[in-house]
Amino acid sequence: MSNVRYRDPDSPGDGDSTSPAYLVFSDLDGTLLDHHSYSHAAAQPAIDLLEALDIPLVLVSSKTRAEMVALRRRLGNTHPFVVENGAAVFIPEGYFPAQPPDTVARDGYWVRELAAPRARWIALLEDLENDFPGQFEYFARAGEAGIAAMTGLPPAQAALANAREYSEPVQWRGDAHGLEAFLAACAAGGARVSRGGRFYSLGGEADKGEALRWLRAQFALVRGIGHIKDLAAGDGANDVPMLESAGTALLVRAPDRELPPVQRDDGVLCSDAVGPAGWAEGVTQWLCENGLVTQDS
Repeated sequence: MSNVRYRDPDSPGDGDSTSPAYLVFSDLDGTLLDHHSYSHAAAQPAIDLLEALDIPLVLVSSKTRAEMVALRRRLGNTHPFVVENGAAVFIPEGYFPAQPPDTVARDGYWVRELAAPRARWIALLEDLENDFPGQFEYFARAGEAGIAAMTGLPPAQAALANAREYSEPVQWRGDAHGLEAFLAACAAGGARVSRGGRFYSLGGEADKGEALRWLRAQFALVRGIGHIKDLAAGDGANDVPMLESAGTALLVRAPDRELPPVQRDDGVLCSDAVGPAGWAEGVTQWLCENGLVTQDS
């Protein structure tokens, strides 16, 4: 992106209550990270643009806190993050001038929990095993070796993926008719089921959209402003609540399925490229549309 130039005015978020601040919320697998290699290389130029413009990049994923901490370290990301499809928001202690209300201090973070613990969903799946024998597998039962086989992750990363606190990923192995009955049984048991790129995730009533709205409100309060321009980027059905909640939705193209089924007609960007290359394309377009950078043809 050597042909991208920064705008001349002061960077966003300068404390002027009449000026908007900017935020980017992003899914990971298939969006910021390549679906197969988990590489973010194609997205790095746009990540650098956000950093140079002092625009927080908030990572929002079905991944666990342990996975997210490792990924944030690899990406050099120091901002709040959202785990397990919106189940909890983690804000590094001291990131804001004061601890936000309705959060607890834990392990160096201010945590806003929005969902019930993982044990509830494991118990539900154990109850359903007799009704759907051999038709599904879930992380807690598969263990690290099984997770590695299902995801292609190395054993150490599979262990991080299994360090769940609020949700339980499920791989469906039966037919479409059985899946419909299984999802209905999960819902009857009190679970909200969201579909990601590889798995169905059982969790509570929270979703990525609720987490986005809560965290956006915290940024607005801290900055003393009434208007935040935010972009949400995603590639899957579990990203829809987040895509519907942001000022602008970036639908990132996947190689093997349709774009996320959003209902909104305005404020929607669709990438041409796939995965992190499409993410970089869309983020740069959004920055250009807001006058934050210019891009020479």
